[in-house]
Amino acid sequence: MEVIRWEEGPPFLAASRQGKVALFGAPLDMTTSYRSGTRLGPRRIREASQGLEEFSLEQEGSLEEVSFSDLGDLLLPLGDVKGSLEVIQEAASRLLDEGRIPFALGGEHLITYPLVKAALERYPDLFVLQLDAHADLREEYLGVALSHACVIRRLAEVMDPRRLVQIGIRSGTREELAFARSWTRFFPFEARRYLPEILSLPGLKAAPVYITLDIDVLDPAVVPGTGTPEPGGLFLEELLDVLKAFSSLSIVAVDLVELSPPWDPTGRSELVAAKLVREMLIAWFREGGQG
Repeated sequence: MEVIRWEEGPPFLAASRQGKVALFGAPLDMTTSYRSGTRLGPRRIREASQGLEEFSLEQEGSLEEVSFSDLGDLLLPLGDVKGSLEVIQEAASRLLDEGRIPFALGGEHLITYPLVKAALERYPDLFVLQLDAHADLREEYLGVALSHACVIRRLAEVMDPRRLVQIGIRSGTREELAFARSWTRFFPFEARRYLPEILSLPGLKAAPVYITLDIDVLDPAVVPGTGTPEPGGLFLEELLDVLKAFSSLSIVAVDLVELSPPWDPTGRSELVAAKLVREMLIAWFREGGQG
């Protein structure tokens, strides 16, 4: 069993010491292939959250209505990708065993692999909803199979790929496109107009759901601070509409990944990320709601 160690710091806005939803940082930044810096994501999201209101005008709800805590950042073994993934999986497994909902702040997208594996141990009929600019379906990238560019392909090896729902994808190889069209539920380029079809997928409404939000699903005009920006993405209003629509689902774990603060000196990218965390917490987990 892995020894789990935490680095505590200033918590996310309005977080309590105990809560049903367990927010934590997984600052993995080892396979980022274009622009590094995602290890700084969790801390900068928390810092940016202090500039937000606890109340969401869009939803007329408040973080005060959400039972959530902030555990701090996982201490990951420096330079050890496999060891880091084992620590992340063990931490998520323990939270799930306690009946809590893991909500991870990345870090690069590879953290989704151990997090989903932990969720699959408890929920073998899990659906994964991926909001992303990139398909992440490569067999390997630069000779590496455990890469942020391969994370969804790795998931397709440990779960039914028809339970992988890919939304907003606008970048990939010819081979990735062929794999997606053959195996996953693939909804490219847009998100909002696909909502009726997505929410009608057989078995989705009755199943446990994991949501992974790669912040590069947003257009670089909204979030320039990401490792692999891709023009032509969603704008914030559309993404917020989609996230609110997912409140009808049984969400059991969440991550937000690929914020890379050094690439946005204005600070707006981390502010957008913090707002997204607030909106997801309120939409999905406020008292009397889904959670």
